[in-house]
Amino acid sequence: MKEQLNNGISRRSFVVGGTAALALAGIGLSGCGGGSDSGSGASTDAAGGDTSASAGALAAAVAYDGSDYTPASTSQALPLAGNRHVTEGLYDLDLSDYSAYAALADGDPVAVSDTEYEITIRDGAKYSDGTDVVAGDVVEAYARATVEGGMYLPMLSFISSVEAKDDKTVSIKTAYPFSLIKERLSLIRVTPASMTNDELKVHPVGSGPWVYDEITETKLTFSPNPNYNGPFVPKDTSMVWDVIKDDTARTTAMTEATVQVMENVPADIIPQIQAVGATVDDVQGFSLPFLMFNTKKAPLDDNRVRQAFFYAIDVEKLINNALSGQAATVKCFLPENHANFHEASTVFTYDPEKAKSLLSEAGVDSLSITLDTTDASWITALSPSIKEDLAAVGIEATIRESVSAALYSNYCDTDNPEFDVVLAPGDPSVFGNDPDLLMSWWYGDNSWTQKRTQWKGSEAYEELHGYMQAAVEASGSEQQENWNKCFDLLSEQVPLYPLLHRKVSTGYYEDRLDGFKAIGTTGVSFIGVSSK
Repeated sequence: MKEQLNNGISRRSFVVGGTAALALAGIGLSGCGGGSDSGSGASTDAAGGDTSASAGALAAAVAYDGSDYTPASTSQALPLAGNRHVTEGLYDLDLSDYSAYAALADGDPVAVSDTEYEITIRDGAKYSDGTDVVAGDVVEAYARATVEGGMYLPMLSFISSVEAKDDKTVSIKTAYPFSLIKERLSLIRVTPASMTNDELKVHPVGSGPWVYDEITETKLTFSPNPNYNGPFVPKDTSMVWDVIKDDTARTTAMTEATVQVMENVPADIIPQIQAVGATVDDVQGFSLPFLMFNTKKAPLDDNRVRQAFFYAIDVEKLINNALSGQAATVKCFLPENHANFHEASTVFTYDPEKAKSLLSEAGVDSLSITLDTTDASWITALSPSIKEDLAAVGIEATIRESVSAALYSNYCDTDNPEFDVVLAPGDPSVFGNDPDLLMSWWYGDNSWTQKRTQWKGSEAYEELHGYMQAAVEASGSEQQENWNKCFDLLSEQVPLYPLLHRKVSTGYYEDRLDGFKAIGTTGVSFIGVSSK
């Protein structure tokens, strides 16, 4: 596979030897709720006992929550990350470089023709409950993932059929030659066909290296799958993910070394994490805040008005002040380190006068809107500055903050959405990283365009889908040329568009883990990782 995202990792490690070194460094840890006085990161309880995460156990402080674990449809960050350890696709992705590898499959697809493949299931593959994985399970998993209106459907629309040739062989037919079949099949997480959707939503069973022992709002606990016979057999006896959305509390868990890994390290906290001997890796990925518009609501139905928002906002100020420099400005739907990057025809720079001019051209003298935001800490850190910048060009924004699920269910996914503009985080690269997949998530024929942006059916929507279809049926320079047309159109229409491309910072104790790699998307990966 052509690497979709050039490796954009920068490592920042700062190891100190103890109390004296911390004092000389001039870094105190009291501001994050306490910490270690040892450069090793070890901590003790009141009785002097070691409370550090220890060998034989993997532990992480994760930053996002979730309640829908349905492997065939969830889009929530925590369930997606957990399910990758418990369930398998025929092929899975190494999220550190997006390379595809055989998981449940026994090798590469065998091409019967340009549009038909046969895939054999790994010999001896069993679920954690001891039952065999059979081809019928793959067929059912595909059916669950492609129900009408399903979020995964646009990303799997190239598939015409999935059938069981026999118990161990799956036959897959595509609507046209498709070069990324292994990468896309990683979306289809195979589970027992006998399980109901209600059962899978709360406690999935899979054939992966780990088993869910318990799923609660605050913690995920895993144990090794005793029946797993794939290449990533766990060496540890347990794995625990503490769900800690609060940045300060998550930092405390890391500095006190009750975990080995911390997801989503805020930029201003990085020195505190480094001061206890941990490494912080910054990965430029596809994590981003977007502005999403109700394109059926005047005057937001005019792309000039939508563009005015992007010219009005001082993104460099957001990056430097709210994100401590850990992000990049947008020159395309894709970040610049992506292998398929193309500078779009419209690149937004801070230009209040341009914003005012566009509003004037659209006949808008003044505008009052509600800016709905999620409660993610790094999103709420952006909204005050955005509100101020919009006011400077005559757009008065009232900020309404909600938890993510409530924002969409209450204001966007209703029969007649009445929201104005949404500021929220997003990152479809948890599913893969080819341009068609990334665009299909937000601009495909799904909830995003049907109910949220309400952009489906517009002339620009149809034009975009024409270019997307031409691209997936092409290859090489012809494919790239069609993707470039997509990027140009999206930069001009901006029904939903990145405000910036954020780096993902992950903290971890390198000396306590074998094989750990930071990833540029939400979640953490312990596939093939063991404690020391």
